[in-house]
Amino acid sequence: MATFGDLVRLARHLRGLTQQSAADRLGVAQAVFSRIENDLIDPDDDMRSGVARAFDLPREFFSITDTVYGPPVSVHTMFRGKKSELTRRDVDMITAELNVRLFHLRTFLESVEFEPVSQLPVLDVEQYGSVERIASLVRAHWKMPGGPVKNLTRLAERAGVIVGESDFQGASVSGVTFAAPGRPPIILLNRDHPADRLRFTLAHELGHLVMHRFPTPEMEDEANKFASAFLLPPDEMREVFRGRKVTLELLAALKPEWRVSMQSLLLAAKAAGAVSSNQERYLWTQISTRGWRVREPASLDFAADRPTVLPSILRSHITDLGFRPAELVDMSRVGDEVFGRFYGPLDDDRPARPRLRIVN
Repeated sequence: MATFGDLVRLARHLRGLTQQSAADRLGVAQAVFSRIENDLIDPDDDMRSGVARAFDLPREFFSITDTVYGPPVSVHTMFRGKKSELTRRDVDMITAELNVRLFHLRTFLESVEFEPVSQLPVLDVEQYGSVERIASLVRAHWKMPGGPVKNLTRLAERAGVIVGESDFQGASVSGVTFAAPGRPPIILLNRDHPADRLRFTLAHELGHLVMHRFPTPEMEDEANKFASAFLLPPDEMREVFRGRKVTLELLAALKPEWRVSMQSLLLAAKAAGAVSSNQERYLWTQISTRGWRVREPASLDFAADRPTVLPSILRSHITDLGFRPAELVDMSRVGDEVFGRFYGPLDDDRPARPRLRIVN
């Protein structure tokens, strides 16, 4: 159960502040602020009001009783292998956002029942032999047809995963996953990223949920392999590239069909034995020269698979349960600015109805 000090630390991390800058806002010495965070000072009404003003949060935020969790096991950065780009401040902000969203999820699900229609399997790499086999088994478990994955977000939501969007306050993060006891797992994706990156990131995070109960040194590579094999099944890729010369033009033509990046397709072509080492190096050089490692041509963009369940849960409170948007903001205990950043604007359209069940 969260203490006042826990919530002060959570608010500081949510705002991306150091202890010193937070102490300056509150008008106390850093040593005093540290004692507040560590529950060595019993807060009175003036302190509660002062802390709320300092962090621009409702006073009710500091009465949340939910458990405050530590950092997630994995944070998927924008580029493979660049963990060093994430600062401690970034991780603290993301962890704070996940904790607040977990609180919101519990609050909003008190009036709305979320019932998945499929299951998220849990499969151990050591038991099943290879990541590629696990990806194939998950596709089979979900009774997916061959060919491109049409809407990955919908598949994840049908399996009970809450998919949301975030700006991660500018951090170089593509996505993050968090699973807390008694709550549906949450995957947050960077709303500012192109659809091909979002789909790979979502598949990567699903790989963590399927394969990883505990952190291992290999988990990020395994999640990347899962994403590739799930979106681009190796057997199908061998047929796609059979007898064809792999060029930038071919990769560009396949991108909107398979709804993945040209870079993912090139890696799949290499795994399928469709390109030699020299050809692969040449193509990577061409991609780098054109600046496509960071952003592939906008002309090849396709629409993202946007979340539907979380917006439906919020909308149902208004359209089916008769809540006003302002009442949802009050329930969130974070105020208009943070609520809007998390969930966007809400329309007021309220024929009142009883408790709603969402079957996804």
